[in-house]
Amino acid sequence: MIDLTKDGGLWTITLNRPDKANSLTAEMLERLAEIAEEGAGDDRLRALVLTGAGDRVFSAGADLDAAKAGLAVSPLWERVSSAIAALPCVTIAALNGTLAGGAFGMALACDIRIAVPGAKFFYPVARLGYLPQPSDPGRLVSLLGPARAKMILLASQKIGAEEALSWGLVERVVPAEDLIGVARDLAQASLEGKPDVLRQIKAMCG
Repeated sequence: MIDLTKDGGLWTITLNRPDKANSLTAEMLERLAEIAEEGAGDDRLRALVLTGAGDRVFSAGADLDAAKAGLAVSPLWERVSSAIAALPCVTIAALNGTLAGGAFGMALACDIRIAVPGAKFFYPVARLGYLPQPSDPGRLVSLLGPARAKMILLASQKIGAEEALSWGLVERVVPAEDLIGVARDLAQASLEGKPDVLRQIKAMCG
């Protein structure tokens, strides 16, 4: 349910559970964390693209049954987003559709986010009675400012792709058929670069 392809220095992770809106189980989160942690120690990795299978949903967040069993508040979410954020290469979230709940953290942890026109962004923790992942509010505030972060987290507002673009939540909105191609184009310069230089540039950007 987590597919990994390696094409030279480009790794592509695909959430592949489209019949369940790419909702995530504990096993899937474990695998995501393992891949990111492996990548941190592999100098061959120059760029990582994170995307989802299907044409409507990147991920609905936690699998419903797993959430009821405790996954909604599992530290696995933070482990995944922290591992992605710690990667010393460029990371690109290629959002093929709507992003909801705990999966938000994975996209926020990436350096660059691109999305299809129909994508929506939704983090309804206030309505559901859960706290967000520890690092997510800070990343949202850094990107959007405190008021817009509260629009998403406290008011549980669903943000469309164009509004997300105007807010700075995503960097580009591109047609679905071009999504992976655009992600690969964005990765190209890093694929031609040197690991130590990429690491330093990323550190300089904060």
